[in-house]
Formats: sequence, C-alpha cells, structure tokens
Amino acid sequence: MTFIDGGVCAPKGFTANGVLCGIKKGRTKNDIAAIVSETPCAAAGVFTKNLVKAEPVKLTMKNLADGKAQAVIANAGNANACTGDEGYENAKKTAAFACAALAAAGKSVPQDDVLVCSTGVIGQQINIAAIEAGMPALIKGLSGSGAGNVAAREAIMTTDTKHKEAAIQVDIGGKTVTLGTMAKGSGMIHINMGTMLGFITTDCAISAAMLDAALRESIEVTYNCVSVDGDTSTNDTLLALANGLAGNPEITAKGKDYDAFLAALNALNVAMARKIAADGEGAEHLIECQVTGAKDDLTARNLAKSVISSSLVKAAFFGKDANWGRILCAMGYSGETFGQAGTSVSFRSAAGEIEVFHQGVPLVFDEDKAKKVLSEGEVAILAKLSDGKGSGTAWGCDLTYDYVKINGDYRT
Repeated sequence: MTFIDGGVCAPKGFTANGVLCGIKKGRTKNDIAAIVSETPCAAAGVFTKNLVKAEPVKLTMKNLADGKAQAVIANAGNANACTGDEGYENAKKTAAFACAALAAAGKSVPQDDVLVCSTGVIGQQINIAAIEAGMPALIKGLSGSGAGNVAAREAIMTTDTKHKEAAIQVDIGGKTVTLGTMAKGSGMIHINMGTMLGFITTDCAISAAMLDAALRESIEVTYNCVSVDGDTSTNDTLLALANGLAGNPEITAKGKDYDAFLAALNALNVAMARKIAADGEGAEHLIECQVTGAKDDLTARNLAKSVISSSLVKAAFFGKDANWGRILCAMGYSGETFGQAGTSVSFRSAAGEIEVFHQGVPLVFDEDKAKKVLSEGEVAILAKLSDGKGSGTAWGCDLTYDYVKINGDYRT
C-alpha cells in the first residue's frame, strides 16, 4: 500500500468542487461541496446512532437502500437537524437542484442517486435559496485535478482548524486500486463517530454488499475508536462510493481480494481517525491509547476507548500531569474485566518513554521526565495487561480552556 495525494479525486472517474453560496451569515470560506462519479457506483454508508437524526441523514439512508449512488452534496454552516417536514423537503430540494445542474452540464444522474449531508448549527431552517443559487457554479466547477478536492475539503469544515483528507493505492486482482477520502470533525465527537462527515471514493470493483461489509468492519477499529468530548451528533455520516473503473475482478465475496481492500480501507480510516482526534476543538495533544495483553481484541478496544473518553484523563494531559490513577480508574469503569495485578502503564512520545505503574504496583518516577514526555503534540498511553493476546487502540485529545470558549458561543 502507498499513500498518495488527491483525496476524493485520487480514484479514477471522480470529480469534486466546493463554493461559497452563503448558507451561514458571515462565513467567508466555501460552504457547499460536491463529489460526482462519471459512472454509477456501488454505495454504502454508516450513520449516527443518535435517535435524533438530521433530515439529510434520513434522506440519504433512504436513497442508499438500493446500494447505489453517483453524487454527494454536503454543506457546512447549517445541520438541517430538528427541522421537521420543511427540513426534509429542503434536503430533497438540494438533491433536485444538483440533478438539474448536472443535467445542464450534460450529466444525467437520478435524484435518488444523490446523497445529501449537512453539518453546522442545529435547529435552524437551512437557507435553501442560497443552495439553489450556488448549485450551478458548484457543478460547473467540478474537477478531478488538485483544485477539485482542495475546494471540496474546505467546504465541509466547521470548527476544524485543518482540512482532513488522504488517499491510498493497493494492488487488487493485478490492478492498481485507489481509495480517496475527506472528512470533517473537530467537536461533538464520541465513539460512534461524532459530528463528522466522511466520504470515501474508490475505483475498486466491489459489490454494494461487500462494500457495506468492509465499511462496517473497518469503522469498528477506526472511526468508532475516536472521542473528543463525549457527545454524539445528529448528523454523523460516513459514505463510500465505488465506481469499478480500476478494472479489477469485482469483489463479490470475502477472500484474498476483499482482505486487501479492507486492509487499505483500514489504513485510510486510521489516518483520518488520527487527524480528527488531533484536531479536537481547542486540543493541544493527540492522545493514543494502546492496550495489549487483553483477553481479546474487543476487550482491549473497549478499555482503550474508556481511557481516551475520560474527561479527567483529558484534563490531566492538558496539564501535562502523569496522573496514571485516572487511567486505571477509566479502565475500571469500562465494563470490561482485566487483571489489575498484571497491568502496567507507560507514557511514550517523541521525547521518550516512561513507565509509571508496573504489574499492579505504582512506581517512583522522574516527574520532570514525565512532563517532557507529555509535552509533545502526540502522546501514547501504553497499557500492558497479562490476560491474553488481545490488542486495541483508540484516539482522543486533551480537554482545554479553548474547548469551552469555542462551544460557549457556537450558535451566536
């Protein structure tokens, strides 16, 4: 596998664009994005587990029922959530406007094959007139070059301070297959994705059923292992579109080719999970918790998730305080069983590694060295158990004063 540039436009046959149409007053950067395949795609998606789902989520779930799609329209600035029938009709209108603009550009795409996503303020009707006015320019500017993915990745950002995209190539069935992705996510992020929109494009030939299986298998060890602040959004959406233009034998069952595709998808999604955690609202540190020696992988992942979800652990990292007791505490209320007497905890970063708890016994350690280790931008918590061979990783960030500042006046 090789990482390359290009984001969602890296795979064959995909174009993208982003423009500013004025959905939210005062926004100066692009606020609506399009991703379009030149041919129909096998498609799959996973969505928020919040019972309160945004109107575009409901529409996109409906449009994905047949496992097909060809275009995605995504906006920032307004979540179109908790907006009732009017909000749902506006999501449908967004798809209709896209179809009309695509038709005017000589591209025929059924309205049911347009997926709609939104992110931003909850509880306000979206400025549908602005979307209608901006759609022709959005579609006219579609590009498969570097300009397309760059414009699109900006258009989905809200409180993100950095864009998030990646692309990877892998050999499948004797053909070079490319996967590309972009995502947004900075706050309201917890385990079952979070306030994130993610889009994966690939030219792999793979059935909708196998694409769905791979996506669901991958998120359990990637996106569902990220927590910023303990909140799960109304709009979480991760979509995957596969147009088959790589020319590999279609993947219709699990086997060698499916495993190769899944491995590439996992690598792509891990890279994005880390980017989202590192860009948590107000964050200064990316925290990675690695649990090894658990009774199985699921136990290890759940222990790691509990640690990076703890507000007290997050606060300790902000203070560069090697408060390992909070880590043991978070593991203890995870719901998983583990042998405390066989547990060791270390911290590791570019500044070195320091063990603070060994085989159930606290260690006397150099506090100054610990502070140096914890002062780096990326810090790993290493929790080594003695219960088995299970391992798992989760990603989070520290909890800073700026998180409260950002969210205290988010709506106003």
